[in-house]
Amino acid sequence: MILILIFLSCLFSYFWLTNHRQFMIYSIQGRLIEKNPTNVVIDCNGLSYFIHISLHTYSLIPSEESLKLYTHLQVKEDSHTLFGFWEKSEREIFRLLISVSGVGASTARTMLSSLEPRQIMEAIATGDVATVQGIKGIGAKTAQRVIIDLKDKIAKVFGIDEVSAPKSNRNREEALSALETLGYTRKQSEKVVERIVREEPNATVESLIKQALKKL
Repeated sequence: MILILIFLSCLFSYFWLTNHRQFMIYSIQGRLIEKNPTNVVIDCNGLSYFIHISLHTYSLIPSEESLKLYTHLQVKEDSHTLFGFWEKSEREIFRLLISVSGVGASTARTMLSSLEPRQIMEAIATGDVATVQGIKGIGAKTAQRVIIDLKDKIAKVFGIDEVSAPKSNRNREEALSALETLGYTRKQSEKVVERIVREEPNATVESLIKQALKKL
C-alpha cells in the first residue's frame, strides 16, 4: 500500500511539473560566476544554476557580479533545462516560438541569437517569410508555420500588427531586393544592411542601398 502511494505521489508530481513547468522558476538572481555566449552560471545562496541563454541576452548582461534573469524551465522525462532571458519580452517570444509545432527550445534560442526579439516580432507581424527563413535551421515550411501560428498572437501580446509595424523592416527588404538585382547575393548584403538599420532605424530605402554599396 505504501509503495502504491509513493508511486501515485511521484506520478502526480511528474504530471504537475510537466503542466506547470513555465511557472516553477520565474526568475533567478544571484552572483554571476561564469558567462559564455550560450550559457551562464549563477550562484544563488550556494546553489549554482546552469542557464542557457541567447546571444541577445549575452550582449545585454553587464560585467557586474550580481545578475537577475527571467527564466523558463523545460521539463522532459530525462532532463530539466533552464533558459534565461534579460528581458521579459524575450521570454514571451521564446514561449510563443516553442508553441509552434516543429520549433523546439534549441531552435527558438537560435532564432533569438540570429535576430533581435523586435526583428522577429516585426517579421512575424508583417508576414516576412524571407527573414524568418534566413535563420539557420529554419526551412520554408517552418517559417510559414511560425508566421501563420503566431501572427495574431504577436499582435495580441505585443500590440503589433502589419499596419503599425515599423517601416524599417519593409525598407530593409526593398533594399535587399535591389541589391540582389545589382548582383549581390542576399547573404552578402544582409549583414551589412542589418548593421545600417540598427544604426539608422529610419533610413530610407535609397539611403540603405547607397550605404550598403559603399561597404560591399
